[in-house]
Amino acid sequence: MADQASRPRSFGQLSPEERPGPGESIVVLGLGRFGAAVASELVRLGYDVLGVDEVESLVQTYSRHLTHTVEADVTNVDAIRQLGIDEMTHAIVAVGSDIESSILATAVLDEVGVPNIWAKAVSKQHARILERVGAHHVVLPEHDMGHQVAHMIGGRMLDWFQLDERFAMVETVVPAELVGKTLTEAAIRQRWNVTVVCVKPSRGNFTYANAETVLGKGDLLVVAGETESAEAFARVH
Repeated sequence: MADQASRPRSFGQLSPEERPGPGESIVVLGLGRFGAAVASELVRLGYDVLGVDEVESLVQTYSRHLTHTVEADVTNVDAIRQLGIDEMTHAIVAVGSDIESSILATAVLDEVGVPNIWAKAVSKQHARILERVGAHHVVLPEHDMGHQVAHMIGGRMLDWFQLDERFAMVETVVPAELVGKTLTEAAIRQRWNVTVVCVKPSRGNFTYANAETVLGKGDLLVVAGETESAEAFARVH
């Protein structure tokens, strides 16, 4: 279970049964920085979002940005039922900094039968507890960002995303030795065992790459492959 917590999945990695449908309502419990960011992005993606927090000022602030906001105790099972949250299919517990409240809120959502519960954790131990009380997906934002920064320090890696335990995508600058070559000539797959997903010319936009794509100085590449292979390619100068 701890491995699941350290490698959270995005909505795009969920099965069709787990994903919220178009226009479906999602509740976010806790409107701190993390909760507000998640809720606002969900609204931008087209979901109806109910934001719940005990702090009146936060509820008022985000009432202009979210579909609905309510001031309520997120650990109170009666309040959760009165808000109709027990009828929702997706809930996000974003009160990770208040460990006791996050655990209680997760347990309440599990008690009322919400089938897909996401929860923010501040430590792996916290994540394990959240899973035991009912969380189906646990995220560790600080841990994940630290992991990402560690991978990006050094070399030419600009961004890094772990798809699972052994597979990753990295964004990196075209190595000097490949400048002026087509992808066929560069033989990136044969030499580094990674696949070029797309390329962004230094003065253009990301586009699909093909065998005849010429790699220019300062171009960006997004490559995918086994984690060690992708990271090795990003270290090539």
